[in-house]
Amino acid sequence: MTIAESEIRYALSTYLDRHPGEAVGMALLLHALDEKHDITSRKEFRIGHATAGAAVVDPHGRVLMIRHKALGTWLLPGGHIEPEDTSLLGASLRELEEETGIPWQQVTSPPALGVIPVDIDIHRIPANPEKGEPEHYHFDFRYAHLVDSADVRLQLEEVTGFAWRALSDLPVGLAGRLAPVAGAGR
Repeated sequence: MTIAESEIRYALSTYLDRHPGEAVGMALLLHALDEKHDITSRKEFRIGHATAGAAVVDPHGRVLMIRHKALGTWLLPGGHIEPEDTSLLGASLRELEEETGIPWQQVTSPPALGVIPVDIDIHRIPANPEKGEPEHYHFDFRYAHLVDSADVRLQLEEVTGFAWRALSDLPVGLAGRLAPVAGAGR
């Protein structure tokens, strides 16, 4: 069983209810949904496909970043949706555990957010001729997670390093949305 289109539309709708100024930026995602693209499939390249990310905040208000091997850049943990995923939030937790070794049992979600993504990021992925993949977009549904402590054990096939970074190291929009989560008294 995979994630239903209705869940993706619900996540997008509730996200846009909180951030109406981002509606124009979601045009590609809306177009893919309206054209009935199976954006839960990592083989959907007409426009792109959905991914799930984890914005993990520690007690010091820092965010976990990983160095992605294939892209050679620092990112939030996350990745492709798998056929066995039944929710975007669950896919986010699965990817977090796969890439960092942090089990979902050590993670909590901020009550104010629940199943609403803290961020939806649309970014271009370059063509990968070795995998037969054309240039496409990732529609990254990012969920906020809290940890009290974490023993990070990297999946070295995809990740080459990790760091706990200050919110100021993140894009302004994401940092602003995580600030209440990372604030004092969490």
